[in-house]
Amino acid sequence: MRNNGVMTEPALAPRNAFVGVIVVWAAAFVATVAIGIFVPEEWRVPWMLVGFGGVVLLSFAVQLWYGRTQGFIFRVASSVVGALLLMGVISVGFGVAALIPT
Repeated sequence: MRNNGVMTEPALAPRNAFVGVIVVWAAAFVATVAIGIFVPEEWRVPWMLVGFGGVVLLSFAVQLWYGRTQGFIFRVASSVVGALLLMGVISVGFGVAALIPT
């Protein structure tokens, strides 16, 4: 047998890194809908900012819990940008709904 150099041991059944991204998006969706339903109209924007700050912290926590360095910045950026777009689209829906007289 010949020497093939130093071989690394592959991770056995590594967790899917993008499950954490989906978890953050789901948390952003739930937070935005909860804010839109339970918070009065004049307080929605400040609470959306608080919710987004929580989503950013959750994104870091989930990706740090995952424990892999490869693609960390990409996964965190995907989580945060996706959550921002999701929260923006839902908040636009609540804004349009607020314009309709009851």
